[in-house]
Amino acid sequence: MPGPGEVQRVERWFLAHGLPYFVDDVRATVQARLSRPRLLLVLTAAVLLGGGVGTVVGFASDIASLGVSAGLSVALVVVATYALRALRAQTIAAWALRRALGSLGLLLPLLTRALPMLLLFVTFLFINAEVWQVSSTLDGGVLWGTVLFFGAAAVLFLVPRLTEELDAFDDSIEERDLIRASAGTPLEAYARHLVADDVDLPEEAQVGGLQMVNLVLVLVIAQAVQVLLLAVAVFGFFIVFGLVAIDVGVVESWIQASPTTILDAGPVHLTAELVQVSVFLAAFSGLYFTVYAITDELYRKEFFTQIMEELRRAVGTRVVYRALRRDLVESAPPVVE
Repeated sequence: MPGPGEVQRVERWFLAHGLPYFVDDVRATVQARLSRPRLLLVLTAAVLLGGGVGTVVGFASDIASLGVSAGLSVALVVVATYALRALRAQTIAAWALRRALGSLGLLLPLLTRALPMLLLFVTFLFINAEVWQVSSTLDGGVLWGTVLFFGAAAVLFLVPRLTEELDAFDDSIEERDLIRASAGTPLEAYARHLVADDVDLPEEAQVGGLQMVNLVLVLVIAQAVQVLLLAVAVFGFFIVFGLVAIDVGVVESWIQASPTTILDAGPVHLTAELVQVSVFLAAFSGLYFTVYAITDELYRKEFFTQIMEELRRAVGTRVVYRALRRDLVESAPPVVE
């Protein structure tokens, strides 16, 4: 039977694949750091620091909405920093980021299907006077709050759908899948031993708690990277389109006021209103793309099938890992007091 060395090697394999919560010791540490007193302390620090920064920014700029958005952003940064450092989320984020960037080839076919209808609809909004009037009245704080709102709506749409996807495949793992899942890992030989002994492992195959959170985070971050890239592309498209096709006089007639110039260099006349409209429509496009990506069958088949297979393999390897740890505990000599 493999020993502690194999356990340590497979734990390193989990960490390398963005699954720190599949490692029992890491998960126990994270659960301790998610205790109510610890979370209350972090949230209190986030509220106090965010409130302080928001108050200073609000008074300094004399714009209340900017202070609220700045305070909210700082509070989110505090919580995110705690998650990245104390909760080992940086391991999840790093692997998901690499996986998303490695799947950019799948993004182009999706864009060719999603972007034409999206740009047709959004471009119509872009040349609509009412959209410019609404966007031009949004100060920096309200505009940033709108972007955060669209981002939160996208995440709230993604999480339940991805959880449904993940709930399905841990029920379908059988003993014969363990060898295939453990192939190429330090537990391949032990998986063959388990299957040969016809060991029943129904409980180990069920994924829940922090381990389910780990899987969902991997998928959400990987999807968010692609959505962000699309939103940036849409933002750039409208900036260029606005510089080329929208005259300053037209903007002035739409917003019934003189545009605020950011850059005036020869033929390039960039206004704050153009930037605001482009940011607003890019954020909206990111939300639209999120919904389209999760419901487009071809994209789901290409992107989610690949990443789901990797996660299914990790779940199968976890079954063997948990069985090995249990056997090592049971076979360990009793401690003499």
